[in-house]
Amino acid sequence: MSRPQQPPDPASAGTGEQPADAPASCGEPASGRVAAALPAARSGQDTVTAPGEDGDAADRISPVGRLASTVERLRREVRAAQAEADGRALIELAKGILVERLQCGPAQAARQLAELTEQAGVTPLEFAVEVINQASRDRLSEVTAAFLAATTGQPQGPGTAGQGSSAVGLRSAESAALAAAQDAQTVADSLLAHALTPLGAVAVAIWALGADGSLTLAGSAGFSGAEAGRWRHVPPGVTTVARRGLTARTGQWIGSLSDTALPSVGQHQFPHGGRVAMPAAAAGRIHGVLEIVWPAPLEPQPPQIARQIEALAELCAHTLETYALRRPDGSPRILPDAAELTDLADGLHDPALVLVPHVDAGGELVDFRIHHVNARFQDPAGRPRGVVNGALLLEAYPMAAGDGGLFEQVERVHATGEPFRAQRMRLTALVGDVPLSAVADISVSRHGGSVLLIWRIEDETARLAHLLQHAQRLGRIGGFEENLLTGEITWNGQLYHLYGQPTSLGPVPLEDLPAHAHPDDAVALGRFLRTLLYHHRPAATAFRLQRPDGVTRHLRVAAEPVLDSDGRLNLVRGAYQDISAHHWTEVALAATRDQLAHTEQQASERHRLTLQLQHAIMPPAQAPLEAPGLRVAVRYRPAETEQLVGGDWYDAVVLPAGLVLLCVGDVAGHGIEAATSMVVLRNALRGLAVTGAGPGQLLSWLNMVAHHLTGAVTATAVCGLYDPERRSLRWARAGHLPPVLVRGTEATPLPLVKGMLLGAVPEAVYEEQEMQLAVDDTLLMYTDGLIERRDRSVEESLTHLLTTARAPQPVLEQQLDRLLTHSRSDTDDDTCVVGIRVT
Repeated sequence: MSRPQQPPDPASAGTGEQPADAPASCGEPASGRVAAALPAARSGQDTVTAPGEDGDAADRISPVGRLASTVERLRREVRAAQAEADGRALIELAKGILVERLQCGPAQAARQLAELTEQAGVTPLEFAVEVINQASRDRLSEVTAAFLAATTGQPQGPGTAGQGSSAVGLRSAESAALAAAQDAQTVADSLLAHALTPLGAVAVAIWALGADGSLTLAGSAGFSGAEAGRWRHVPPGVTTVARRGLTARTGQWIGSLSDTALPSVGQHQFPHGGRVAMPAAAAGRIHGVLEIVWPAPLEPQPPQIARQIEALAELCAHTLETYALRRPDGSPRILPDAAELTDLADGLHDPALVLVPHVDAGGELVDFRIHHVNARFQDPAGRPRGVVNGALLLEAYPMAAGDGGLFEQVERVHATGEPFRAQRMRLTALVGDVPLSAVADISVSRHGGSVLLIWRIEDETARLAHLLQHAQRLGRIGGFEENLLTGEITWNGQLYHLYGQPTSLGPVPLEDLPAHAHPDDAVALGRFLRTLLYHHRPAATAFRLQRPDGVTRHLRVAAEPVLDSDGRLNLVRGAYQDISAHHWTEVALAATRDQLAHTEQQASERHRLTLQLQHAIMPPAQAPLEAPGLRVAVRYRPAETEQLVGGDWYDAVVLPAGLVLLCVGDVAGHGIEAATSMVVLRNALRGLAVTGAGPGQLLSWLNMVAHHLTGAVTATAVCGLYDPERRSLRWARAGHLPPVLVRGTEATPLPLVKGMLLGAVPEAVYEEQEMQLAVDDTLLMYTDGLIERRDRSVEESLTHLLTTARAPQPVLEQQLDRLLTHSRSDTDDDTCVVGIRVT
């Protein structure tokens, strides 16, 4: 086998040309941006002569044009040198890996790398990256393996020739970031050139997160110099795309910037382009944001692209970690270390813990080590300082790992630098298997790479004082104490609020109280002060306080004297309570009581007049009507509720022609309006009946009376004319239930002749029917109050009435009484029953 040739250098050193497999840089350093601006100046001094001019003039170049050419050439050489250095660094790193793996020298490792490269059919740079990925097993190698597996259908390995451009770009970007760890601008240029341009991105910004929550543009590529200068600093609280990226671990993916209306760098250059803002975190701490810009709207990306961008953000985090240690002028920034934070904690009067991050072998934050606890430390479980000091936070307080718990808040503060404050947060410690809890006010802040945790455990005295304060606020009570020997007066804050004056004016002595009250309350206040100050007895009184702001409040003051052993008055302590709401409530209640009494009196009088009117027309007990061959009995049962006096009416009268008028009706509604309408209809029907017209015509006329002459009332009625000589009954109905005929042991309702209720339309026609009655027949005419139920249909209630009516009763009045007794009506309506028996 012939000896393989030494692999060609990926950067082609010595020629000044960039190899074909090395990606061209799209980002430009500051010198490149200056050179880009020079051709515009050069255009004003053209160096090309017009045709016909001599050749000597064509060779003349202006000084500005010569400077621009020089700067452009130097820029190309710098980019080529950077690419050469990045490629050489990766190749040399792969050689080092082979030296360690093969236990050989550098020359043998170089030959072995060349042979393997030739066998794999890839470039030396691509194979070197594959060797590095196989050896490192870090985040970049995992991302590359996932990307290649998704694109080729097989895991990454030395045999996957031609698929290593993504791996080369990532490793080249990592190499540039490590080589220029303190230069975020160089890192931005390298990221865009090696890793982001293959993804279609056109610009990138690296934001550094300040301790105050501000964002500083540490490096950028793809933006104009003026645009980057405008976005040099973003104050805290300003919502941008980069700040949105701080809120989610998976970053902020934006399809089109114009759809969000969020401001960001390059918003005028790429107004409709897609954006990704990924938090740059390392060891659980967010150092800034990596913002990537696409020229067009961004479609949803596969998971391997998202992991690739997360790996690039992690690279930026290492650069920003050193960037945060420098001042804007480049000088080192002195950050507090754990020792200085320990001294700070020892000077506090509250319990404090100094926490330092605890990471695993992979560099991931898993917990916080309790580096120090100060002398005022109080453990919720009562454990001494030595037990907690040096332990991990989740080991000492495992219950802090819950959602929204203490550990989550400490982790967030360490990641973002934003302090956390909370009142009455529950702390729980496990002693054995017994959870012991306490309530404390919490303060968490980040100082350098450490976290200061301060808590103030609430004791029973403070808790009771807190409850008393809230009770006084809710009850609008203010307390005071006045020392009569020294003149010292103590008011709480609520009492100043009741008086409506600032604390700077000081409290008001008891003896000056009448000067702040309404003059009409001077007598009551004088009696209060004499009882308290001279008779040495507790006293209380109510008065009207006139506040400085012109508002008058109704207060109640209660106080008690405090005597010494000799019986002399030393102190007076007491409380004021604002009873304005109570006072005005009593005034409103008194006015309401007066109004209700007046209303009740009016209602009682109105009801009394209604009953008088109703009883005058239809007495509850009326003597039977005796007519030739006929006996008529009536029962009227008023409503149980007095306010429901209704419009039921009946009439039985012998007309001049010898016929007997029999009628029952019910006016809609209750009260005096229904009673007066009932009187009008009853009297109108009696007057119309003397004309000798039939029952159908009588109801037609009565309909006109109801519609036109009584305020458009509505009513139902049944009207009959009985001829004693022929023992015949002609009858008609207006929306009323038909009469019931009881003959022997059978009870049946009369046919349902047509006829609408009274007062509904101006004119109506009512159908008549005539029937022949026999001796001992009983005809029942009634209102709906006899059978109506809320839970039954009219048909069911009528069936029960017929069953009750079938029982023979020798006396007509007893039969009507039995119907009322067995009635199942539950509507509390008045009821009228008319019984007609042929004798």
